[in-house]
Amino acid sequence: MIGEPNIAPERPGPFRWIAYAHGSGLPQRHRSWVLHDVTTRTWAVRHLVRTAVQLAPVLLVLYLLLPGEPWARGAAVLAGALLGFFYSGAYLYESAEHRAIKAGYPRGRAGEVRGAARGDDAARAQRYRQRWRT
Repeated sequence: MIGEPNIAPERPGPFRWIAYAHGSGLPQRHRSWVLHDVTTRTWAVRHLVRTAVQLAPVLLVLYLLLPGEPWARGAAVLAGALLGFFYSGAYLYESAEHRAIKAGYPRGRAGEVRGAARGDDAARAQRYRQRWRT
């Protein structure tokens, strides 16, 4: 792992992960796992999975309690889910940074680790200029 190379991340158990998905902090022993979670190659997909875990109970209750035909309730719940995923995606980077801060990392650390994993920014900028500015 790029963030803390000498520390193997300890994954939380299922119940603790569900609490984490809902915004709860994790104990210090999971600190390196949180950084891994918000900086790994699939960090955006992980964020969307956490969003689905957050939305699922609310959407299920709404579907069961809303009056009307099943197709209308399903359409209303689907619209709510799409809106929830839209806002979750809009705050993707901020949410990842906030989780890293809650784990004890300084502000900006998650972005730095993701940037380092993508490669040298100067080299990327040079390739961009060569391709699109000449």
